[in-house]
Amino acid sequence: MVELESRFNFRDLNLYSHSYIYILKEIAMLEGIEVITHSCIRIDKGKIIYFDPYNINQNYNDADIIFITHSHYDHYSEEDIEKVKTDKTIYVAPRDVAEKILEKGIDINKIVIANPNDTAIQNIKDIYFEVVPAYNVNKKFHPKENGWVGYILTIEGMRYYIAGDTDITDENKKIKCDVAFVPVGGTYTMTCDEASELVNIIKPKIAIPIHYGSVVGTKEDANIFIKLLDADIIGKKFMI
Repeated sequence: MVELESRFNFRDLNLYSHSYIYILKEIAMLEGIEVITHSCIRIDKGKIIYFDPYNINQNYNDADIIFITHSHYDHYSEEDIEKVKTDKTIYVAPRDVAEKILEKGIDINKIVIANPNDTAIQNIKDIYFEVVPAYNVNKKFHPKENGWVGYILTIEGMRYYIAGDTDITDENKKIKCDVAFVPVGGTYTMTCDEASELVNIIKPKIAIPIHYGSVVGTKEDANIFIKLLDADIIGKKFMI
């Protein structure tokens, strides 16, 4: 304490302590999170959760829950689901994908339909989630009428928004979250400029670019996205 007093006045020490606590919170928010590739996210926070398994290069076979945003091959990949699923896995997906999963012989009791018009908070294995519509407003690849989705998960008091393939919409401009995973690759989704615009509206603590580097979009898109974020939002790039 004497050493600290010689280097900081009490005001400096207080500011330092708050900064240290904030850093610890940031680390906690991202602990156990991995963006494997493209829009494939793995979360290990008590339960093992996958979003849109794709291009996975090893057999994990550890999923408690698999969330699917829509039926395009780079989001609903049966080959990659085989690498992460177990006999006890629960699947959450929009209706058209849920029907495909059912056709694969999965028990109907292990399939939860994600309805974009359902605003209720749902609970699976003590993981709380909400469904958010995901669609294009100025292109034809993800029509709103398809009923495709993004998700908000609440884990350990933190809210994680996984946007799915979307543009800026009336619905996602109202999102409240601590961490946002947003597509930045353009063509089929938001561009990096549009993605940063959305994030600067919804003000998460941390923003993570996805949907680049393989099917569409470049690493430079991710870099530009992070540069365009407001100063109080941390940009974190998992796919280097």
